[in-house]
Amino acid sequence: MSVPGSVRSRVQKIRADEFGGGGGEVVWDLLAAEEPMEIRVGCGPVDRRSVRTIGVTMRTPGHDDELAVGFLLGERIITSPEQIDEVAREEPEDAGRSIDRIVRVDLKPGVEVDLDRFARSVLTNSSCGVCGTATLRALNLDGCRPNPGHGPVVDAEVIHRLPEALIDRQLVFNRTGGLHAAALVDAEGGLIAVREDIGRHNTVDKLVGARAIGTLDGPAGGAGAEAAILFVSGRAGFEIVQKAVTAAIPIVSAVGAPSSLAVEVAEAFGLTLLGFVGPERFNVYSGPWRIRVGPGRPAPNPTHRD
Repeated sequence: MSVPGSVRSRVQKIRADEFGGGGGEVVWDLLAAEEPMEIRVGCGPVDRRSVRTIGVTMRTPGHDDELAVGFLLGERIITSPEQIDEVAREEPEDAGRSIDRIVRVDLKPGVEVDLDRFARSVLTNSSCGVCGTATLRALNLDGCRPNPGHGPVVDAEVIHRLPEALIDRQLVFNRTGGLHAAALVDAEGGLIAVREDIGRHNTVDKLVGARAIGTLDGPAGGAGAEAAILFVSGRAGFEIVQKAVTAAIPIVSAVGAPSSLAVEVAEAFGLTLLGFVGPERFNVYSGPWRIRVGPGRPAPNPTHRD
């Protein structure tokens, strides 16, 4: 079972007993790797740096710098890549430590961040909608601007082609069946970059981080690539839409369903949100003006709400 070098660090070969057809045999299975990574932030004057652990995330190894930066942007701990001075790997202080991957993001002197905001309480009251200042802060959306009516218009046929285009680039999933994927796509359907991870939110953080630090790797990639669509291989929950809002990506498209809060946030911020995307159909839950249906093609399936 040969594994390309680009995939090797993200999979592990595991022994398993396979049963079927009345018998069993020993097989070696490729599984997606899952390992912890610690994210640290350094800020303050050069001679008095304050370094703090923001969190530990379980992830599939690879693109770790992108994940750390995308996480900080998505959580609104920082609001611009211009605030970053350096991203570097740190060695664990304790050789016996269970977490051996640490990524430290140092901010430029003079950049003030509220590191305590990450220790926020979980939002428990969902009846007030997403319009109040307190709610926006709890959802990490304060300071984000609505984008009604702006952004690219995309042909429906581009949306229909996304699942097949993504699966062709899911190198680890195609060998393990165990990873989520997300892609940044331009308005003509060109894949700017694809990222895979054991965590669906990590895939988006890696893409956002790649765009921020200029490591997009697709044929249309580069720091200046214009991302019109965020396409995810699973469902579109609130956190996926929240990350798109903070990254100013106008269209979110998903193979699965959105959640009710995802739709509410998309409508509040003028995002186009698509679900159940396939080669024959998709649903538009908000922002239909960004989808162009060609002559002779039916409009995307409407969503009915009581």
